[in-house]
Amino acid sequence: MPENEEPHASQKFVYDFTEGNKDLKDLLGGKGANLAEMTNLGLPVPPGFTITTEACKVYLESGAEPPALRFEVGAHLEALERRMGKKLGQADDPLLVSVRSGARFSMPGMMDTVLNIGLSDASVAGLAAQAGDERFAWDSYRRLIQMFGRTVLGIDGDLFEEALEEAKRERGAATDVDLDADDLRRLVGTFKDIVAERAGRDFPQDPREQMDLAIRAVFDSWNGDRARLYRRQERIPHDLGTAVNVCSMVFGNLGPTADSKGGGTGVAFTRDPASGRQGVYGDYLANAQGEDVVAGIRNTVPLAELERIDKSSYDRLMEIMEILENHYRDLCDIEFTIERGKLWMLQTRVGKRTAAAAFRIATQLVDQGLIDEAEALRRVNGAQLAQLMFPRFEEKRIGDGGAERIGWGIAASPGAAVGKAVFDSYTAIKWSRSGEKVILVRRETNPDDLDGMIAAEGILTSRGGKTSHAAVVARGMGKTCVCGAEELEVDTKRRCLSAPGGVVVEEGDVISVDGSTGKVYRGEVPVVPSPVVEYFEGRTHAGAEDADELVEAVHRIMAYADRVRRLRVRANADNAEDALRARRFGAQGIGLCRTEHMFLGERRELVERLILADTDTERQEALARLMPRQKDDFVELFEAMDGLPVTVRLLDPPLHEFLPDITELSVRVALAEARKEPHENELRLLQAVHRLHEQNPMLGLRGVRLGLVIPGLFTMQVRAIAEAVAERRAAGGDPRAEIMIPLVGTVQELEIVREDAEKVIAEVEGTHDVSLDLALGTMIELPRAALTAGQIAECADFFSFGTNDLTQTVWAFSRDDVEASFFTAYLEKGIFGVSPFETIDVDGVGSLVRSAAEAGRATRPGLKLGVCGEHGGDPESVHFFHSVGLDYVSCSPFRIPVARLEAGRAAMMEAAGGSDSR
Repeated sequence: MPENEEPHASQKFVYDFTEGNKDLKDLLGGKGANLAEMTNLGLPVPPGFTITTEACKVYLESGAEPPALRFEVGAHLEALERRMGKKLGQADDPLLVSVRSGARFSMPGMMDTVLNIGLSDASVAGLAAQAGDERFAWDSYRRLIQMFGRTVLGIDGDLFEEALEEAKRERGAATDVDLDADDLRRLVGTFKDIVAERAGRDFPQDPREQMDLAIRAVFDSWNGDRARLYRRQERIPHDLGTAVNVCSMVFGNLGPTADSKGGGTGVAFTRDPASGRQGVYGDYLANAQGEDVVAGIRNTVPLAELERIDKSSYDRLMEIMEILENHYRDLCDIEFTIERGKLWMLQTRVGKRTAAAAFRIATQLVDQGLIDEAEALRRVNGAQLAQLMFPRFEEKRIGDGGAERIGWGIAASPGAAVGKAVFDSYTAIKWSRSGEKVILVRRETNPDDLDGMIAAEGILTSRGGKTSHAAVVARGMGKTCVCGAEELEVDTKRRCLSAPGGVVVEEGDVISVDGSTGKVYRGEVPVVPSPVVEYFEGRTHAGAEDADELVEAVHRIMAYADRVRRLRVRANADNAEDALRARRFGAQGIGLCRTEHMFLGERRELVERLILADTDTERQEALARLMPRQKDDFVELFEAMDGLPVTVRLLDPPLHEFLPDITELSVRVALAEARKEPHENELRLLQAVHRLHEQNPMLGLRGVRLGLVIPGLFTMQVRAIAEAVAERRAAGGDPRAEIMIPLVGTVQELEIVREDAEKVIAEVEGTHDVSLDLALGTMIELPRAALTAGQIAECADFFSFGTNDLTQTVWAFSRDDVEASFFTAYLEKGIFGVSPFETIDVDGVGSLVRSAAEAGRATRPGLKLGVCGEHGGDPESVHFFHSVGLDYVSCSPFRIPVARLEAGRAAMMEAAGGSDSR
């Protein structure tokens, strides 16, 4: 079909920058939508157009571009050529364009970019003549071949890097800037030879072919290994596709002329993405193209230096930054190029930031009147709050244990990371899987390092700034990162780094990296609690004169979350110490007290006697010794949580946890027989263990089954709870106990246990002449219990969903074994984006929770519903439980603040229409 003949098509696949806006991110991707928005604001954006995510989806599904796409691209290219007054690749004055990816969600460095498309053997001289700079033209050409070869033709990028390093060695040049036009002309020839040898074809000289192949490569990069890994890590859906932005080139590597200034390229933030503080933040690199800054191949200068280098461009940049921040009402991340004194905006987006910056910026914007408290709450999340609760280095003890500072770089992503130095991603993954904590050390990172960055505790690079690949990706993942530690010489081949004073760190040596100060230490530096944890513990009070701005910001946002949330937050706690800590962290009760954790030491032996008892006398003796100990446990617990509900789960371990190990016992008996020693007790015990031995104890005699088979066990625990409540009432306390029967699969089990429990409670009430008002409910943790929830609710005062076991039984996965067996492969293959033990499986386990909640309340309106699995502290799961209509979530004490925050966010996002504002 002729290129100018339009095929029949009803869908528009290409938008000029003048046609879009920031609300079309699903269609135009973040980059394209924001380029359109800046164009509409009248900011200096190089002209161009965007190919939509829908075109990418068609390509990925069918293996070919939509039939209408070539015509639309051709029509928009012709319009761009008319506007620019020159044609793509024109011999005497070539129009050059960039082809860049741009998905709905920012994926820094994960997909492909090609600059300088349109250059060829025929047009390089024309570019040199128009620019008045032969060196610039040949440098641009070598960059195109290098990027095209690596990105489009799949050639190993190290081959080009090695050729570049060899050219610098021959010239005696420190950087690529020191190569002259002749050096670069020869390098172009070398690069073309590499292409011919490795790709089996010559570098394409047709500019339209260059552009079409680059567009296809960007589409393909959506499903590249590193992009898929990044999306799994960030929980970005795989079916969104990427847009492609074709933009006319502007050049920061054009040298100055007699009547103009030179240029450069940079990245700017309207606020510090590490701390959130206002000021001038970013990096600038003179005589460079855009990708040079984020690649970290040359060290940048701070953005503030631009005021000295080119004040007029600096002043204009400051104006634009203010315009963008006020327009987007948020921290903006900006890429720009200065071409001979003319400022061009290449990209803006709502910038990635550290957790501390997220909380500070949210409250700052409230104080400036740009957003309200509800929006501030939506802009932070539980994962960020969890990061703020990590420990930090104790500066005054840095010398303890021999730790010494060996370097100082740029504080790119805060935190305190300690681990063994490793120098490649493969080793980082291998060592971390064996349980080692590692720090990934590189000259600079690139997208191929992503899996190693995920595995590492922290990242250290000797090159790059706050906008390098390492910094941006680390901030997005919440990883500690120090970049641009120039005084450290990283030798990845010898697997070591050298520091001033002859210090050498070999692979495996422990180092400590402080992402808040940029300091690097050899040895292990002691850590101290986060000030945010101290605030939750009550040791730091927001509003005090010495309160950190971060603590104040966390306090304000948490207070708002608590005001608006509907879900209550309880703790999983088994003793008074944990209960008091949970209460300080804001727990509104205990949702799960696991009584099996109370049966340790001497008590374990008593339970063993109870289980193995042959006579009622032996059984009653064991119960009589256990009961007062249990009562004392509950008295302490109810006192710690006075006035708040405490849900006590009756004994629920697999039976084998209370029995001697069958192998060890068999060995003892065999040895005793061989030595002709008395062993009647051991033999009797071995016979009993054999009788009770189970092949799969997690699906055997545990929970309610244990209570029904072992006479008196559950009634002893109920009596201990009732006596403890009576004692606390007599002491003037306000105990609010709830008794939970575990692992119920049929209502008949619950009826029997409830009947026995009510008799015991009535006896205690009669003895103490008090009404105990004890609720009796059950744990829904088996699929059958969820499916028959309507029947079970007839006999239950409350349901608590045990999502840990419910996930195990729905999936037939062992929570204890799955990580060590096939689960890693499932994550790598994309079968799971995240473990169902970490975030609830909404479609499977979640559907059972929803239907059971509905059936339970249909039988018993007002039935109290909660969840006590660790999903109760997972941010995404909290939102699901809010949507289902549960009354509370319960989680470990340190996850309580996260659950409180996410419960507030769930309420606000529901009010705003069910989605995050960003």
